Amino acid sequence: MTFDRSGWRQGAACVAALTFDVDAESPVLAAGRRYADNAMAMTHQAFGPKVGVPRILQMLKDVQQPATFFIPGVTAERYPRMVEQVLESGHEIAHHSHTHRTAVNMSFDDERADFDLALAALGRFGISPKGHRAALWEPSWQTPSLVAEYGLKYDSSLMDADVPYLIETPAGTVAELPPHWSLDDWEQYAFLPEPKIGEIIQSPLVVADMWIHEIDAMRRHGALFMLTCHPFLTGRAGRLEALRTVIETALERGDVRFSTCEALAEAALGDPALIAEPLNPVTASAELYPDY
Repeated sequence: MTFDRSGWRQGAACVAALTFDVDAESPVLAAGRRYADNAMAMTHQAFGPKVGVPRILQMLKDVQQPATFFIPGVTAERYPRMVEQVLESGHEIAHHSHTHRTAVNMSFDDERADFDLALAALGRFGISPKGHRAALWEPSWQTPSLVAEYGLKYDSSLMDADVPYLIETPAGTVAELPPHWSLDDWEQYAFLPEPKIGEIIQSPLVVADMWIHEIDAMRRHGALFMLTCHPFLTGRAGRLEALRTVIETALERGDVRFSTCEALAEAALGDPALIAEPLNPVTASAELYPDY
C-alpha cells in the first residue's frame, strides 16, 4: 500500500500522537476548592506527577518514541521538578489551561486571564508552548482565535474529525488535532468516590485490545490516533504496561509514525491539501429549544 508523502501523514498509514494531560489536583479543585481538604482525593491526584510521570518517561525512553505533555499552570507551579524532568527527557510541553476550569463556564475575559496565567507559569521554565488543549476538552467558540492570537500553532480540543484540519480565525490560522473520548484513559480507568470524576475501573487488557483495534482501523482509513492519557491513571503499573503493549504493537505494524503534537501541527499547516476554514458556531432558537 502506497501513501502520499506530501501530506500531513508524511508517508505513514497512520500517525499516532501520545499525549499526557498532567492534571494532578486541578480537575478536582475545579469541581470545588473544598476538596483541597480531602487528603484522599488530593493524594490520589498527586500520584500522577509524583509517580506516574517518571514511570511514563522511562517507558517512553524504552520504546524511543516522542510524546506531548499538556500541563496546567497550577500543576507546573506545584511540581516544578516534574516539569524539569519532562524537559530533560526532550518531550513537548503544551498549554492546558491554568486552573483546569472549563472555558464554556467562563466569560471570554476570564478565559483570557486563565490563558495568560498558564503561559506565565510555563514561561518560568523557559517554555513557549506551541499548542493548547482545553480543560475537559470544553473550549469556547472563541478559543481557537485566542490560541492564534498568542502565536500558538495548534489546538487539540474539538471532535468533528479524526484527521488534522485547519481553522481560520480573525487572529490567524491554527491546526486542529482532534481527540476523542474513545482514545482517553479517563473513560476507562477514572474512579473517585468524591468528587465523582468517574466510576469505572476497566481491565488494562481490555483497554489495550480496544486501542490496538483503533490503530488498525485508523491505518486503513489514514486517520490520526490521538491518544490522551493521564499520569494519575495510566501511571499505575498494570495500565502503563498495557500502554507499552499498544505502542510496541503499533511499531510492529511498520506503517505507524509517532509524532509530537507540535511536529504534527507543522505537517498539517504545511499540507497543501488542507484548506483553512472558520468554525461554524451553532445557534439554537428559544422557540425551537425552549430549555436552556
